[in-house]
Amino acid sequence: MRFSDYMNEWLYGSEGYYQNFKAIGKGGDFYTAVSTSSFFGASIANFIYQKIAQGVIPRNGYLIEIGAHQGYLICDMIQWLYSCDPTLIDSMHFAIVERQPKVQEVQKKYIKERFGEDVKVEFFSSLDAISVEYAFFVSNEIFDAFACELIYDNRMATVQNHHIVWQEIDATIAQKAAQYRQTKGEIAVGYEAFAKAVANAARYLDFVSFDYGERYVRNDFSIRIYQAHTTLPLFDETLVLQELFKKSDITFDVNFDHVIDAFGETGVQLIEYETQARALVRFGIIDLLERFAKQASQKNYTQQADKIKTLLAPTMMGDRFKMIHLQKV
Repeated sequence: MRFSDYMNEWLYGSEGYYQNFKAIGKGGDFYTAVSTSSFFGASIANFIYQKIAQGVIPRNGYLIEIGAHQGYLICDMIQWLYSCDPTLIDSMHFAIVERQPKVQEVQKKYIKERFGEDVKVEFFSSLDAISVEYAFFVSNEIFDAFACELIYDNRMATVQNHHIVWQEIDATIAQKAAQYRQTKGEIAVGYEAFAKAVANAARYLDFVSFDYGERYVRNDFSIRIYQAHTTLPLFDETLVLQELFKKSDITFDVNFDHVIDAFGETGVQLIEYETQARALVRFGIIDLLERFAKQASQKNYTQQADKIKTLLAPTMMGDRFKMIHLQKV
């Protein structure tokens, strides 16, 4: 079995890790920017609102989150858009793309808890079901959740009885490795199909996503397993994969050049690539915190400021995570 097939089965197969809702944060296996602070979503929404005010984004466009987990991010964004202009809740369309029915149910429940019947959010099981004039797509840590192949010195990994066995590299994977001058590490599988599906879903679009990685390959393995906030390198000799299979998250650093090229082939072009810290500051997160300070107690302000520090600090999420903004006009 190719490693990508093994990873797909691990994450998305029957009883796979992402088949059911998984807690994120203190009670889960890892933290995300969304689980860290609601100011993350509010900052992205603030950026969208500014573009609407400038007439760049239509007031009746779609805001679509791909891979929304519990629904925190899109709800935080809706909340901020409402605070900026309540009429946007009626003019805009909100949607989530989520292929796991059980996760959809969790999302629907959470949205109802946040907004009751006041906000309508559509659900799509795939991007192929979407056909709209304009959409602003947003995602967080989605590209690291794709399956990947592992390569090393013109060989690629296969899995036999939960053990990695190196075999001759496939010609297609070898070509992709040559494209990025890669001799060791991970090559994602599925970026091209995903980019095409996004491009076909809307006549005009913006796509903003946050993930960890770089615009180059390090020619080393980054693939790792997360379990109860513990990072386990895949090639740790003490690991027993069979015991972790489907019970923990498995992920790798994103090669953003691969993402950019995949979208570029569909006519969706790169607008901005920068660190999460620079993006959130540009989106207005500091201004939002200052507004919050005027109406919050000192204790609440300090708590939120500490959370935002986690999002922005270079030694935390600020530099390791990147923002990519792609656009089709």
